[in-house]
Amino acid sequence: MLSLCLLLGACAGNPAAVDSEITPPAAWQYVGGEAAQTAHPQWWAQFGSPQLNRLVVQARHDSVDVAAAMARVRQAQATAVIAGAPLLPEVKFDLSTSHQKLMRGPGGPNLDASPSERTVDGFGVNLAASYEVDFWGGRAAARDSALHSLRASEFDRATVELTLVSNVADRYAQTLATRQRQQIAELNLANARNVLKLVQTRYDAGSATALELAQQKSLVASQQRQLPLLAQLAEESRITLAALLGQPVQALDLGTEPFQALTWPTIGAGLPSQLLSRRPDIAKAEAELSAAQANVTVARAAMLPAVTLGATFGSDAYKALDILRSPYYTLTAGLVGPIFNNGRLSAERDKARARQDELLQTYRGAIINGFADVEKSLSSITRLNQQREWQAEELQQAQTAFQIAESRYQAGAEDLLTVLETQRTLYAAQDAHVQLRLSRLQASIGLYKALGGGWQSEH
Repeated sequence: MLSLCLLLGACAGNPAAVDSEITPPAAWQYVGGEAAQTAHPQWWAQFGSPQLNRLVVQARHDSVDVAAAMARVRQAQATAVIAGAPLLPEVKFDLSTSHQKLMRGPGGPNLDASPSERTVDGFGVNLAASYEVDFWGGRAAARDSALHSLRASEFDRATVELTLVSNVADRYAQTLATRQRQQIAELNLANARNVLKLVQTRYDAGSATALELAQQKSLVASQQRQLPLLAQLAEESRITLAALLGQPVQALDLGTEPFQALTWPTIGAGLPSQLLSRRPDIAKAEAELSAAQANVTVARAAMLPAVTLGATFGSDAYKALDILRSPYYTLTAGLVGPIFNNGRLSAERDKARARQDELLQTYRGAIINGFADVEKSLSSITRLNQQREWQAEELQQAQTAFQIAESRYQAGAEDLLTVLETQRTLYAAQDAHVQLRLSRLQASIGLYKALGGGWQSEH
């Protein structure tokens, strides 16, 4: 039987390493400028906002999502210890005492008491060790699977933290941008009301039509509608930001930092091949795949005979004082193997293989999606930079038009309506400037997230 076990073990073997079979591209499609990378572990500090730095520190400390991820890591650590325990013998200590009394009758074969000695006391002490020989590597594979799962939990924690910090930065930028848009909207509303007064005066004098008056009143109502809409956006950003920090919105204090204080850095995207070691979600998928591969070995080992060894050293006596006078030892060995289980063990093996195939596809998907996230962020940065160039021209021309109209009005060559109309155009361009600037900040935040944060590998 031992020879048969060794033969079966040689046939079983270990599963081959699985490759994703995805070749990273040589360079990013939409990268503009230098491709070299710069490590910034605290990447959020590159946006130049002390207030954002404070919020990130608070979020990492108080977030319930990060706390839950840390708890999952501790669970995985304990599971790894449990899985590795059978690789060494298990030792137990047993100290026992018994009191047996025959109440009536002649007794029986399972009793130490008898009609001649109706009361019997017993004392025993023993030290027992047991061990299952890991011929097929199933125990070691179970430990390896637990260790890979532990690494997956650690990478999951890193993913949760990266997502949290990205969301905090994004929501903070949205809040500051909305504040500035509210200020612009209030100025725009005041301008529209001034125009309405002028049109109303001209209408009363008979030089403006009812259509012109109705159109301007509609414009004032439209500008008035923008204020609660922007207030709602600002409130939603504050509420979401407070939840990310693990506190109610009433306790959130954002200070008075202006939106212009946020600046974006130049981010080197590096090479696509480097992404595989930088993104924690890809590393997590790889660790889960390795754990599933080890579980296939565990399922295979369960189909093969198991060899167990045992040793006991102890002593028994009828009196407590004699417990050490009769020592003994026992050595045992056993060979147990499955014969018939109605296909359960083979189904467990097939299930483990299918799980491995599933996680292989998940790993491939994580790689492809990682490449796509970076490409989207790089494309967004490039196109937003182009938009901001033209929008800067739009804003400059709107400012020039307003200045010309204002100068001509002061010289008596232009009426007030033209001045107010150019001013309204200027406010619209300023609002578009704020929105494009916010999108550009969000694109940089998204690129940092897509690249795995500060690129400081934890594995």
